[in-house]
Amino acid sequence: MALKYHYHRLANGLDVVAEANPHAHSFAAGFFVRTGSRDESPAVNGISHFLEHMLFKGSEKYSAEDVNRIFDEMGAQPNAETGQESTCYYAHVLPEFSKRVLQHLALLLQPSLRQSDFDMEKKVILEEIAMCQDEPGHRVYEALMQAHFGKHPLGQSVIGSAKCVSKLKRRQMLDYLRKRYVPGNTVLVASGQLKFDRLVKWADEFCGHWPAAQADRRPAQPSHRPQKKHRTDAKLNRQYTMALMPAPSAQDPRRFAAKVLSDVIGDSDGSRFYWALVDNAIADEADFSFYPHDGCGSFFIALTTDPKRSQRALDIALAELKRVATDLTDDEVERAKNKLASSVVLQGESPMGRMRAIGGQWVYNREYRSIEDDLATLAAINTNSLRQILADFPFAPMTIVSLGPKNR
Repeated sequence: MALKYHYHRLANGLDVVAEANPHAHSFAAGFFVRTGSRDESPAVNGISHFLEHMLFKGSEKYSAEDVNRIFDEMGAQPNAETGQESTCYYAHVLPEFSKRVLQHLALLLQPSLRQSDFDMEKKVILEEIAMCQDEPGHRVYEALMQAHFGKHPLGQSVIGSAKCVSKLKRRQMLDYLRKRYVPGNTVLVASGQLKFDRLVKWADEFCGHWPAAQADRRPAQPSHRPQKKHRTDAKLNRQYTMALMPAPSAQDPRRFAAKVLSDVIGDSDGSRFYWALVDNAIADEADFSFYPHDGCGSFFIALTTDPKRSQRALDIALAELKRVATDLTDDEVERAKNKLASSVVLQGESPMGRMRAIGGQWVYNREYRSIEDDLATLAAINTNSLRQILADFPFAPMTIVSLGPKNR
């Protein structure tokens, strides 16, 4: 692919990263801010997600209705996401709207945070929290993260609790915005049909006046211990079991092999978990995933079963984790690599896909990886690479949390 990487840093410290694709027929851009629930104090847990909502309520120049109308006028496909370690705002448009969408995205990051909007959106967030509490999977996942990470900030909820969000004040959000949404903690990423010199000029025009500043992240490493917890809810008719265990970090070169290993074990189709649990109708769903974090990482198990089969499903899943260390085959590693390679290429055919991939990588490592880089890294992984992961990260210590209709 004739893709060209560009980089520039504005005088105020804002990174501008782009991948130009002369054959693309669209343009995608996004601001990635290195902040999320991990960067919140317990007193303001949930403020990153709340702030994401508030950015769409408008600036001094535009109202919430204006924000949506302008995106619609461009035929844009905008979105935003808040996670544990980053928050991003992005849009996909035709190339003729490149400058306008960049200006509009930049204005999002300068919200007015009107008190009336704050009060109204707080009600929306509280409703969202209530709806999440109706989702058993969400409840188990949050309980799992809290148990596994303990006092480490990765254990905090992304959406926050109703108690905490109810107490949030506008001044706290404004303070968080000023400390975290700063040029040195943000990257502008663009992909597709673009001219980089123009992009830099527009970035300087729309963002160059932002005051230069950096934001720190608490680097403490989490500590883990083996534990198992069960919760009950009489209204449920399925049992949800999840587990976490240490894995490579987002900065660890072994993360690529860890991703291949997770697909071998627990991809949604054709994996060991699929054949042992789903195909045999022991579990409705069985997943094994890899989540790299800043400075640490996690392997993740998720099982949904009939309550009577929950222990059997967990026993089979744990047996598969033990067995893979002794009978891993070249064929299944190659199948997993091929699936991941296909995903990399298919995602790379879309400017939106490339923009998100580049931004996600940059917020952790300030590193650009081309499609060719990813494919070459995948090609170099072999069975021994995965065996080394199994030796270095032996699925322990493990935290297990389950939720079902009654005590077992």
